[in-house]
Amino acid sequence: MTRPKLERKVLIMMTFSAQTRVALSDPEAIIAPVCEHMLEHGGVSRIEDGARILEFSGARARFSPTDDGTLVDVEADSLESLYFVRVAVASHILEFAEPAAPTIVWRGDGGELARPPNFQILRVANVQDITPHMRRISFRGDNVARFAGMNALHLNVLCQHPGLAAPQWPTVGGNGLAQWEDPARRPSFRKYTVRSLDVAAGRLDIDFVLHTDAGPGSALAETTQIGAEIGVVGPGGGGLVDADWYLFAGDETALPAIARMLECLPAQARGKAFIEVADKSEAQQLKFPAGIEVTWLYRNGAAAGTTSLLIDAVRSSILPDDGSSVYIWAGCEFAAFRQIRSHCRGELGLKKEQHLVVSYWNRGNSSE
Repeated sequence: MTRPKLERKVLIMMTFSAQTRVALSDPEAIIAPVCEHMLEHGGVSRIEDGARILEFSGARARFSPTDDGTLVDVEADSLESLYFVRVAVASHILEFAEPAAPTIVWRGDGGELARPPNFQILRVANVQDITPHMRRISFRGDNVARFAGMNALHLNVLCQHPGLAAPQWPTVGGNGLAQWEDPARRPSFRKYTVRSLDVAAGRLDIDFVLHTDAGPGSALAETTQIGAEIGVVGPGGGGLVDADWYLFAGDETALPAIARMLECLPAQARGKAFIEVADKSEAQQLKFPAGIEVTWLYRNGAAAGTTSLLIDAVRSSILPDDGSSVYIWAGCEFAAFRQIRSHCRGELGLKKEQHLVVSYWNRGNSSE
């Protein structure tokens, strides 16, 4: 399962708790790097009375050495936060303890969880081709409201292993991690943007790019039928940031995210958006403020991931020098991602909070 990103912030009131005792041959050699690594996920670390303590937004973990193992106490302000901190702690201990595999069994709150709380099953309600290579699938579910915010822009779609008679859904193991009835044929996880949603109707739309060399996500979009059940995990962040002036750049894989962000911009927003697609037939009617200039970039026969259209467009853009706050968002193939990120950090000198450049795919590599 995708690891959660735990935001930095210390909260005092914790109403849910769980504990486990882990036998480690060299506890400090495992727990110290685990805590150090967790700082990258927004944790705050300290040592108190010989115990290492990690604090996050809505959660806390304490690692205490004892004669018969390391006692791990976790607390959280919600059952879902408790689940996430258990996952983060257990997965990192197992990772840093390799090749050994210490036994982790949680006791306390959360033991009643049958499925991960960020997992739900949606049902296909409609399938529509909005361009020759972009298919919109509408889903219905009981809890689509959790995807309503712009900080909940993404989710993971579970693409089932071919040949299974029935879909596999995750359960929660004693160690707090997701487990599968047939681990060798567990679903593939593919990240997608929540293109639009109607909370009142319980409807959520996802746009899928259709490929000739279909990967798991594209294959799901090509074969799914109305009424089918699809598992999703999320939400995930990486969305819109407040700014005066924006620059968006992306190929068709990032088009759903750019389209949704454009729709959610304030009326006074200014900036540019560059969207690379195969040809004019793939351009879509988008909604955006009058101060945003949208430019479609056409490959016209060139294979996706082989042109410099996006990086050239970004490099040619001049940022405002009138004191306006600036934000750049880009999503594209790995090679273009590296060049655009380097340009933002190097030539433009943007700070971390002023840009987000992500690789949505890697040409020649279909792995997760």
